Amino acid sequence: MKLFRLLEKQECTVVDPFWSRYISLIKDVVIPYQWDILNDRIPESEPSHAIDNFRIAAGDMKGRFYGQVFQDSDVFKWLEAVGNVLMLERNEILEEKADSVIDIIVRAQQPDGYLNTYFIIEEPDKRWTNVLECHELYCAGHFIEGAVAYYLATGKEKVYQAALKLADHIDSVFGPEEGKLHGYPGHQEIEIALLKLYDVSGRKRYLELAQYFIDTRGTNHFFEKEFDERGRECFWTKEKMEEPNQRYNQFPYSYYNQFHKPVREQNRAVGHAVRGVYMYTAMADLAVRINDEELFAAGKAIWNNIVGRQLYITGGIGATHSGEAFTGDYDLPNDTNYSETCASIGLIFFAQKMLQAEADGVYGDVMEQALYNTILGGMNYDGNRFFYVNPLAVVPEACEYNTERSHVKPERQKWFACACCPPNIARFIAGLWRYVYTARGNKVYVHLYIGNESSIKLRDGVLNLIQKTDYPWGGKVTIKVKADTAVPFRIALRIPRWSRNYKISVNGEPVLADREENGFVCLERSWEEEAEIVLELDIKAFLVKANQKIHYNAGRAAIVRGPLVYCLEEKDNGKYLDQIVVEAGANLTEEMDFEMPGSCVTVKAKGFRETAQSCEDVLYMPYESREEEMTVKAVPYFLWNNRGKGEMQVWMRVR
Repeated sequence: MKLFRLLEKQECTVVDPFWSRYISLIKDVVIPYQWDILNDRIPESEPSHAIDNFRIAAGDMKGRFYGQVFQDSDVFKWLEAVGNVLMLERNEILEEKADSVIDIIVRAQQPDGYLNTYFIIEEPDKRWTNVLECHELYCAGHFIEGAVAYYLATGKEKVYQAALKLADHIDSVFGPEEGKLHGYPGHQEIEIALLKLYDVSGRKRYLELAQYFIDTRGTNHFFEKEFDERGRECFWTKEKMEEPNQRYNQFPYSYYNQFHKPVREQNRAVGHAVRGVYMYTAMADLAVRINDEELFAAGKAIWNNIVGRQLYITGGIGATHSGEAFTGDYDLPNDTNYSETCASIGLIFFAQKMLQAEADGVYGDVMEQALYNTILGGMNYDGNRFFYVNPLAVVPEACEYNTERSHVKPERQKWFACACCPPNIARFIAGLWRYVYTARGNKVYVHLYIGNESSIKLRDGVLNLIQKTDYPWGGKVTIKVKADTAVPFRIALRIPRWSRNYKISVNGEPVLADREENGFVCLERSWEEEAEIVLELDIKAFLVKANQKIHYNAGRAAIVRGPLVYCLEEKDNGKYLDQIVVEAGANLTEEMDFEMPGSCVTVKAKGFRETAQSCEDVLYMPYESREEEMTVKAVPYFLWNNRGKGEMQVWMRVR
């Protein structure tokens, strides 16, 4: 199996008009805002109590645990976001806040390394008795990831040593040996974290424990055994049940938690979407590390199922709110879907780890699709309101009155009772540099077109790249290249699926690509003398239709322009968006709109609106076809609901 190397931090720095603004927003607004949220300082928001839980567990204050059983993870993801930001630039104020909460966390950690405030405060004698439902391993994974990021950024040992202590405790509890629990996490995440900790510490037992969790999944009846031992009582409802997670009764709980088969026998995405993509990420990562072709093949089959049959055009995954889950192939409803922000972030994690094994443009295509639509759309332009659910159609009244749509919020929220998504956005965007390139031998692959300055270590030298682009509004990418050796290096440029044509020049001279492979074009030569590569992608708006098996989109089309999906908003087109029909044969026109947040390219089309009939107060009436011509305006999906509440629609009626 080929190994394509992911870059180290010192090899790539994002310098980009579009993305630098978002990274600064994370540092200056989002992280401080979330710090205030975690300390319950934002009026009229969902209370968090997350840091107070640690104070209580540490003995610094009295009280009861409050929140979800996994409330600790909000603090840990916040810590990882701080670590990722500090890798870019040290910041005394952020470090002071992080150090203060690290001190509390370390005081709360138990002498044997155990760390989970719910059980420390509420049920200290029931640790590791409900691994399926209680997220102890999930929270531990996020702590380890946050600790590793902060340690790499600052070199401070306190949090890193706490992470080692926790990992050693988990290793003493779980494993194949006699006397240990022969189980695996209900909510996957620890596997990713253990592999990261292995990279930093070099302690092979962490890799072996991650492999144990993956290899054992679906091979025994561990969850059934622990369910029997606690009297078949559901943690969440305290009711007796036939099986765990019965509240999601349309899914067998083994499917919901992805242990219906051993992982090497799984070939499609099922169950809770975030749990799934976190597990698939670890599978791909582990497969490359131990050269396991069978494990990688299982991950590839699942990837193909997601991308070919269960992926929204916006890069969202998870079609139903019941269980936040995948459903079936081509089942992609628009107004009741879930498409959790965390799930799209996990999908990018999965894609990046698949890129360690093979260079295929589809991974960059999907990373770009999820990044510029669902993930960016999960946060408002100002960085202080968030979506958990990312629908493709919204009628505010239906969200308010219909319980089947109550999970869909017509406007972003200050915070959530289950607040996994906002800190996930923060930690991801702060670490965006990780996803731009991979390298192998004397070859560099460009996966994302994001302005950056990079010095990439290759087998025979260093390749220096300065990438500039006007993405996502324009398709011109300029890369200045200089190597420290005359040895030929190969640069592979991803050609996105949406670009129907492209042109490449080197030092102003048009060139034909030396080779095209798996969605990339390759340029190979000596770069000892500085050169300038210009890639011009065909970035213009066009209509896209869905596979006929997605019956929700029959007679409808979506507008795509470059990496961006567009949508209609009530703000521009009036109420009752389903009365609008776009003329498919008419030209789409583009213009810069300086009144939109940050200014953006909007798209206009010729359309028609069905005019209201005279009997508006009558529920049903004889059909009459009356319409008036109008200009339909579409805006980038990620910017919707930045101008007030109203209807929104991605898939438009066309004729």
